[in-house]
Amino acid sequence: MKKVVDLRSDTVTKPSPAMRQAMLEAEVGDDVFGEDPTVNHLQEMLAELLGKEAALFVPSGTMGNEIAIKCHTRPGDEVICEYGCHVYNYESGAAPFLSGVQFRPIKGQRGVITAAQVEEAIQPLPDHFPRTSLITVENTHNSAGGTIFPLSELERLYALAKQRNLKLHLDGARIWNAAVASGVSVEDYARYCDSIAVCFSKGLGAPVGSAVAGSKKFIVEAHRLRKLLGGGMRQAGILAAAARYALQHNFDRLHEDHLNARFLAEELCTIPGIKLDLEAVQTNIVIFDIEESGTSVQEILQKLKENGVLVVPFGSTRIRAVTHLDVNREEIKRAIRVVRGVLNSN
Repeated sequence: MKKVVDLRSDTVTKPSPAMRQAMLEAEVGDDVFGEDPTVNHLQEMLAELLGKEAALFVPSGTMGNEIAIKCHTRPGDEVICEYGCHVYNYESGAAPFLSGVQFRPIKGQRGVITAAQVEEAIQPLPDHFPRTSLITVENTHNSAGGTIFPLSELERLYALAKQRNLKLHLDGARIWNAAVASGVSVEDYARYCDSIAVCFSKGLGAPVGSAVAGSKKFIVEAHRLRKLLGGGMRQAGILAAAARYALQHNFDRLHEDHLNARFLAEELCTIPGIKLDLEAVQTNIVIFDIEESGTSVQEILQKLKENGVLVVPFGSTRIRAVTHLDVNREEIKRAIRVVRGVLNSN
């Protein structure tokens, strides 16, 4: 029986035998007391990598983002974000629910909002308006197709934030992909934000875990909020060991996923009934439109599944495929053949 080609997300990766061995051998302690040596080492390693004073291991990227939002705002504040970003669309309404804030979304270009756009969106000071307190940026940008936020624009946004006494949070769940694809270090990206959230369970292939990083003062409050939100874990070194292994062994290989995504995108462009923006394929995400095929997304997904290829719907006429370390080039080629066969049969 052929292996299913699972392109639904880079979150479907499974830990390798070597990663499992690292988890087995992890030295552990009670992390709520700050006594898990593996967690502590991961946090120190990450803070150094990002050029921040401190870091905190958290169970999920959503928790990391929400901790940062809660740290930087107070109830009634407004958060400026890009219209398609994760914190606005894919975190179950957590920010309004947990922090009492509202979003002011701006329509960006391939997920990128400019300092000029943000400056125009900052609320004036009179009491009639909510207080703008935070800008959030996503890099890479999932719903835009894994696009990279330019370092120059991030620098301008950060300068604006400092000028207007705002905070800037970077949702860097896939910052590793941005760094590998652009040649810009994660430290350079992290330099232009007050806090950053990163994820180990996407392209890096760990089974669980994210982290937030920032100043020591920020992390002290983040630690309290992690406990408040139910994220305090005990012998978490077993999970931190997987994250540490992922950073040490799976970071540099991300370029393979990017090459596979580019190959997939270029081949999909040759299939009648499919349209996609090749310029948006900058990392490991491919979003394509099947409206011209005259077939519904759900029908296409079902036929692909029956033929051993898994992808996800991404709108009424769009489909998303994500490459990752558990799918090789031959499996990508098989997925292309299946997509071609399904579209040609309609």
